[in-house]
Amino acid sequence: MAPHPLVDKGTPSFTLLDANGESFKFPPEEGGKRIEKPIAVFFYPQSGTFGCTREACQFRDALAENEIFKRSDVQVIGISADPVEKQKSFVEKNRLSFPVLSDQDHIAHNTFQVGRGLLGLTDARTTFVIDSGGIIRGVLSATMNYSAHAKFVTKELEKIQESEGKTGAQPGEGAGQEQQARPPTPDNPDPSPEGDEMGRAVSTVCG
Repeated sequence: MAPHPLVDKGTPSFTLLDANGESFKFPPEEGGKRIEKPIAVFFYPQSGTFGCTREACQFRDALAENEIFKRSDVQVIGISADPVEKQKSFVEKNRLSFPVLSDQDHIAHNTFQVGRGLLGLTDARTTFVIDSGGIIRGVLSATMNYSAHAKFVTKELEKIQESEGKTGAQPGEGAGQEQQARPPTPDNPDPSPEGDEMGRAVSTVCG
């Protein structure tokens, strides 16, 4: 499959409301300047569903426990089409430690060219990894495989650190590739209960 069209391109800009109803400008800024650290943006179908909750909690736990997440100081951002009130409940219930944005008008979805998943019934589950120079280095689109996304970010952060550290590359150099979730194999088992999630997704019209 061809790489996502935004790979190796500069990240788009937009402004959405976060879970507290406050404007959140993307790319994020500190002191009026764009932050110069990696960003992981994950688009997910619907707050509160089984797979989306597990995915968000995996990112929460990775920020607290994963060494490459901590070492790179990556900024994680979650985005779905849910309203602000639902995002606030989602964040509070699961004690999420990163911004969760409401994209009811699909502004960010369209800007990032996020498609549809699950036979067109939901927004696709898609994650973008952006380096500290603002360049999109990798994209994973895997709607049913919610457990793949935090792992994908881990691998991409390792690639970024290696390219910027060992080769002396500046932020933004080096190609990223879009990846699709592979079926589990004996050598690479996938612990996610995708069969169960498929049933839940079809019944709730969400991944």
